[in-house]
Amino acid sequence: MEAMEREEQSLLEQAEEIFRGEPKLIRLPDTGKAVFVGDTHGDLEASRSILERYLSDHQKVVFLGDYVDRGEASRENIHYLLSMKLQHPKDVIMLMGNHEGYIVKEFYPANFWLNLTDGERERYGQTLAQLPYAVATPNGVIGVHGSLPDVERLEDINDIETGDENWDQIMWGDFQDRSGNDLGGFWGRPQYGRDYFYRLMDQFERQVLIRSHQPNANPIMFKKRCLTIFTSYAYLPIRTVAIVDLAQERVESIDDIVLEMV
Repeated sequence: MEAMEREEQSLLEQAEEIFRGEPKLIRLPDTGKAVFVGDTHGDLEASRSILERYLSDHQKVVFLGDYVDRGEASRENIHYLLSMKLQHPKDVIMLMGNHEGYIVKEFYPANFWLNLTDGERERYGQTLAQLPYAVATPNGVIGVHGSLPDVERLEDINDIETGDENWDQIMWGDFQDRSGNDLGGFWGRPQYGRDYFYRLMDQFERQVLIRSHQPNANPIMFKKRCLTIFTSYAYLPIRTVAIVDLAQERVESIDDIVLEMV
């Protein structure tokens, strides 16, 4: 047991060191492909299947957050993903979801976090609080967990502090497919409309947003410019990934993205 605990501690410490060295906004290259993965929520089988199928020298795999809670194998899932991150630090990209921010903002259900000891909760919380927030491709795609932060420039994402209002927007924000800007909140989740979406996408010079987080959302919104995917059986009976060709000159809409079931 002590050996297992030391191994777990080492894994978290090594992963935290990598995350601390990454910017909050990860910029992808203009070669190869990027495979975007929605919430996995303790679905170890999904994480294994995706990395075995897609991870290669020519393909990066971008996880959009929410690796723990809901599913039955949260601990195994996060251990596996962190281990793969250590082996492939440039090709496995892990963004932060609201379920990685429990020590910042508590929520329910939180079966993973509540089954940890106080010391374990602090250790996991410290590591996962270092995860980056967003990813951008050179041809017009941005990926986040929830919604877009209300900052002036895309690069300003690097200056967002964990727990501030913009962090809350990224981790907890929902989109509603109707006119409006800030639509208020619902069960602690800020709600935003199409005016908010278009304004920030224009500011960021982005064409398509790929996100997860919101299982009741219309998967395709805002004139095919907002795609919501999930990759865990904890939510839906199918698992979806979105594949972006990074070498393509420009991604104009979801029609330029390949969706696959895994």
